[in-house]
Amino acid sequence: MYATDSRGHSPAFLQPQNGNSRHPSGYVPGKVVPLRPPPPPKSQASAKFTSIRREDRATFAFSPEEQQAQRESQKQKRHKNTFICFAITSFSFFIALAIILGISSKYAPDENCPDQNPRLRNWDPGQDSAKQVVIKEGDMLRLTSDATVHSIVIQDGGLLVFGDNKDGSRNITLRTHYILIQDGGALHIGAEKCRYKSKATITLYGKSDEGESMPTFGKKFIGVEAGGTLELHGARKASWTLLARTLNSSGLPFGSYTFEKDFSRGLNVRVIDQDTAKILESERFDTHEYHNESRRLQEFLRFQDPGRIVAIAVGDSAAKSLLQGTIQMIQERLGSELIQGLGYRQAWALVGVIDGGSTSCNESVRNYENHSSGGKALAQREFYTVDGQKFSVTAYSEWIEGVSLSGFRVEVVDGVKLNLLDDVSSWKPGDQIVVASTDYSMYQAEEFTLLPCSECSHFQVKVKETPQFLHMGEIIDGVDMRAEVGILTRNIVIQGEVEDSCYAENQCQFFDYDTFGGHIMIMKNFTSVHLSYVELKHMGQQQMGRYPVHFHLCGDVDYKGGYRHATFVDGLSIHHSFSRCITVHGTNGLLIKDTIGFDTLGHCFFLEDGIEQRNTLFHNLGLLTKPGTLLPTDRNNSMCTTMRDKVFGNYIPVPATDCMAVSTFWIAHPNNNLINNAAAGSQDAGIWYLFHKEPTGESSGLQLLAKPELTPLGIFYNNRVHSNFKAGLFIDKGVKTTNSSAADPREYLCLDNSARFRPHQDANPEKPRVAALIDRLIAFKNNDNGAWVRGGDIIVQNSAFADNGIGLTFASDGSFPSDEGSSQEVSESLFVGESRNYGFQGGQNKYVGTGGIDQKPRTLPRNRTFPIRGFQIYDGPIHLTRSTFKKYVPTPDRYSSAIGFLMKNSWQITPRNNISLVKFGPHVSLNVFFGKPGPWFEDCEMDGDKNSIFHDIDGSVTGYKDAYVGRMDNYLIRHPSCVNVSKWNAVICSGTYAQVYVQTWSTQNLSMTITRDEYPSNPMVLRGINQKAAFPQYQPVVMLEKGYTIHWNGPAPRTTFLYLVNFNKNDWIRVGLCYPSNTSFQVTFGYLQRQNGSLSKIEEYEPVHSLEELQRKQSERKFYFDSSTGLLFLYLKAKSHRHGHSYCSSQGCERVKIQAATDSKDISNCMAKAYPQYYRKPSVVKRMPAMLTGLCQGCGTRQVVFTSDPHKSYLPVQFQSPDKAETQRGDPSVISVNGTDFTFRSAGVLLLVVDPCSVPFRLTEKKVFPLADVSRIEEYLKTGIPPRSIVLLSTRGEIKQLNISHLLVPLGLAKPAHLYDKGSTIFLGFSGNFKPSWTKLFTSPAGQGLGVLEQFIPLQLDEYGCPRATTVRRRDLELLKQASKAH
Repeated sequence: MYATDSRGHSPAFLQPQNGNSRHPSGYVPGKVVPLRPPPPPKSQASAKFTSIRREDRATFAFSPEEQQAQRESQKQKRHKNTFICFAITSFSFFIALAIILGISSKYAPDENCPDQNPRLRNWDPGQDSAKQVVIKEGDMLRLTSDATVHSIVIQDGGLLVFGDNKDGSRNITLRTHYILIQDGGALHIGAEKCRYKSKATITLYGKSDEGESMPTFGKKFIGVEAGGTLELHGARKASWTLLARTLNSSGLPFGSYTFEKDFSRGLNVRVIDQDTAKILESERFDTHEYHNESRRLQEFLRFQDPGRIVAIAVGDSAAKSLLQGTIQMIQERLGSELIQGLGYRQAWALVGVIDGGSTSCNESVRNYENHSSGGKALAQREFYTVDGQKFSVTAYSEWIEGVSLSGFRVEVVDGVKLNLLDDVSSWKPGDQIVVASTDYSMYQAEEFTLLPCSECSHFQVKVKETPQFLHMGEIIDGVDMRAEVGILTRNIVIQGEVEDSCYAENQCQFFDYDTFGGHIMIMKNFTSVHLSYVELKHMGQQQMGRYPVHFHLCGDVDYKGGYRHATFVDGLSIHHSFSRCITVHGTNGLLIKDTIGFDTLGHCFFLEDGIEQRNTLFHNLGLLTKPGTLLPTDRNNSMCTTMRDKVFGNYIPVPATDCMAVSTFWIAHPNNNLINNAAAGSQDAGIWYLFHKEPTGESSGLQLLAKPELTPLGIFYNNRVHSNFKAGLFIDKGVKTTNSSAADPREYLCLDNSARFRPHQDANPEKPRVAALIDRLIAFKNNDNGAWVRGGDIIVQNSAFADNGIGLTFASDGSFPSDEGSSQEVSESLFVGESRNYGFQGGQNKYVGTGGIDQKPRTLPRNRTFPIRGFQIYDGPIHLTRSTFKKYVPTPDRYSSAIGFLMKNSWQITPRNNISLVKFGPHVSLNVFFGKPGPWFEDCEMDGDKNSIFHDIDGSVTGYKDAYVGRMDNYLIRHPSCVNVSKWNAVICSGTYAQVYVQTWSTQNLSMTITRDEYPSNPMVLRGINQKAAFPQYQPVVMLEKGYTIHWNGPAPRTTFLYLVNFNKNDWIRVGLCYPSNTSFQVTFGYLQRQNGSLSKIEEYEPVHSLEELQRKQSERKFYFDSSTGLLFLYLKAKSHRHGHSYCSSQGCERVKIQAATDSKDISNCMAKAYPQYYRKPSVVKRMPAMLTGLCQGCGTRQVVFTSDPHKSYLPVQFQSPDKAETQRGDPSVISVNGTDFTFRSAGVLLLVVDPCSVPFRLTEKKVFPLADVSRIEEYLKTGIPPRSIVLLSTRGEIKQLNISHLLVPLGLAKPAHLYDKGSTIFLGFSGNFKPSWTKLFTSPAGQGLGVLEQFIPLQLDEYGCPRATTVRRRDLELLKQASKAH
């Protein structure tokens, strides 16, 4: 398209070879074109001219003289020609220079910048909404000013480029219905190596009910067809980061304060802490009526500490009984000059500082005339907190038409400062940012506008608006709960023009605003598409295929698709949009990076048809993902039940099972990569992996080489999920892949429960399983589940779960006998029940209650009675190991346990569930809880409830090694030496256990009673997994080497199957099944092959004449029917070995089939006849172990902190600060650094100096300053602390005069703090040129302690000035590189 430049290479903004409109033979759109041969002559004339020139260069024979003369003549000609050429060249050079300077007077052309191509011509189409522009071959246009046109089509080598300039002062807005980029066409705004500097806006306008739709693309779009190029590259910005310090509601640590009241007679007084803006005291003194009130005020002011802020406002009247002594006190301590002459009903207000003199006092007075003061007596002063936040204190007094008003305000002024984790110097005043919720409700996300801030560091910004909610900026209890902060503003904007309200057929029954935005759609075989640092707002439509960014059936878009420069979207901001964020539809190998999706409808990052693979999502942020209408899985409750045009007949969708799955990341195939992403608030799930049985949508009919549910998981590393309702991470289910019908009236693509994730090598079920690895997941403040994971094999490791309704639930990948058995494991993980993130009411947070540990108010998941569980077992087998549990303490309202079970569980539970090397913190009251009848648990009588069990391998749960833990009323697993733990509702037993899977035919609503011969008074009644099923299933857990009888609440089933589940070779039990006395039997044995349902090695059982004979021949295929009791006895004994986690033996599932023939329809319950005849005295098969003593060695996770920047090192620091009573009791004061305790028991100050550049930590100084010698600390703080040091300080006892406040300013405080008469003082500071965000001061009133405080300090930051060590390993970047290579 452009000529090669003078240096012999093509400019970087050339059309790629796979997109030129002049295609060589064999060209396939989207593929890399082979290098071309030299071009042929353009015409016959030129060919002839070339031939003549060659002939001219031919040589002939001349005499030496002739040759010499010719040489002299040629030499003269050369000199003449040289002079002429020099003159022409010089003239051409200056002409060219003038032209170039004319084209770009501000700066020289840059070959990387598309707008500086010298072949472009400026284009100014003006404002003409009827103009239909076609840019075709030969048209190379530079847009230089605002324009409005009807539409733009770029085709056949046409090029449109937005003009730019060096200082970024251009501001170009292009309004159009659509832009269509066809084969050979290209649209450029900036380039990767020459980013656009100015402001460019493309506004897509038009209403849904006006104008014609274009084929394929519809309305209001940018469309890229085969051969088209779209390159949009805005200025780089740090896309999103995390808060590095908590952002408080109102911007102040204790919130803002507002008070107003009428006729509050006397002097209304507020005392405010000058360091935190906290209201310390609130009093009213009726100095109008009572002299004693005046004296009380005088004493009140006398005992205030110097430096305190005092605000006073008159209510009604205050002068009548105001004594002179009180007036003098106000004058002396607050510097008032107007109090002396205060008269009847005069309005007076003052804000001053105790002992600050008149210069610190601001006051105002208004006279009372005709029932009015003629305006407010308004006093106001501004202050700073010790953290540097500016705030104002206002007092006012006023009479309005006979009504007296007085009031106070404490609020931030001149913006609120945010401390951030990363360098955000690329963020500018006027930019919009969003701060995510860190509570249960995603609606606590807030938008802010940046203000100029000359005093801010590269890690700080100031915002205009006052925060309404609390946003955490801390690592709390070892879990990274720092709020995400994203920048929404970009200098390239693609936006849809919208109406003021919803209209026409735009789902106005669900939305009161216009949802018909613009959209970008990219089709297969495009030439080149790269989008970076572009803002898209008001994009998407509530119509299929109309999304902010939509890669539509593009196939492979990396090197596999012939693209030398793999396709990507990077740094996009997609917000306030109306249908998804980025849709990856039938597209593979796409990189989505550093992109924000905020306040959008429907699944945000959306993989559509279940065939999309090898896509990588790296460091993206999605938040406030709200329901939409397009798919059943997008819809909320009301949408689900209202939208019924695609269901069959009168079917009414069930929201919980058909819909309600809207997710920030909707991953429809496991072979995709998720690294460093954040799902920070969705109506349903943060990240949802689902598994299509077959391709759906426009990919229907394609033959997949491998089933998604068998395909190994791509990379999952370092993702965070919070503030979601259903789950942070959800791995389960699929979608319905058939149209609605009478057989299944549900809508196509509704949620479906048929798929199960069971990854195998090469997606071949005959090959070994490949464990799916969930590595480094942080899940907090999710209402239901931090993570729900179904399938196997699956490993969760290095993960943290905090403040979720349920931290992590494991569910098996299928049902026996079709499932061969798999495992799930969680290791090196942390579970926190109730963290120090107490939450904040509002933003649709519905539930508030008291905490179990400290009884403080806190927001809660679900409601105040919901049983909180850290790790939940559904069925199994699961393995929980090397994990730590903290802060699970019940309250009178709710249970809270570290380990629990799925409530109301009708399914099976395997005794192969095992737990080892777990650690429980001091605030864990219930290590495990088996539930009790009541709220949420209901009657606790489902089959799974009764059979709940796990194996405590090493005793780290119970204190008994190699013990099993089951529900206390389960007598199928008991023996006389078992230990009851009533508060757990549990029993701890030794023994070996397995399951019997009982299946009957054609016996709906039949309950089975199973009784152990040793405990006939305690039978277990099982309802069956599904009582309405034609083939009821029962699966009790049984102790091996024991006898059992089975009874029914109806006629005995004519066909019964007994499967041996989790039996090892030679394991056995004896069963007696109840039948009418006249029954005849055919009993057979066989191995069931799960894959094809066939039977092998079939054997017939033969009857014997007595139970004694049966006992002697228990290894043979025999049965005994005792007609007197109605019991059919046989032994279930495993003949073959079982391997790994398989439910069955390596030969198949050992199955006994009983076919009974009888004409009786009596109830088959033989209990009364069976016992006491077959009663056996309870006995112990395996001795109960002794209880362990001492601490569990090696238990718990080795990791102390779980952060979203795992390449950084954090130093855990904990302070224990006792109150006066605890100190008198002898409790020590402690500073713990990385688990090393530094204790002091005498009054004084402990100061530690730590090297911030050493890992895990290096203590450089420990100083103790006793109370008698505490003044020495001043000199040490002045001169003793070396540069580049972390300073940790803690006091013990009451130190009246700690004169160090001014010395803490160089260590991180914004101003000297008030440190007089404190109960405890704790300080974290830094000595150096950098002021980190983690510096903090904590104080408590006299007599009070600060309890336990925990902080995590980052180490080895560049800003500390640490010497450069070896390169920090970035596992995330390694995985990104690995994913790119895998593409």
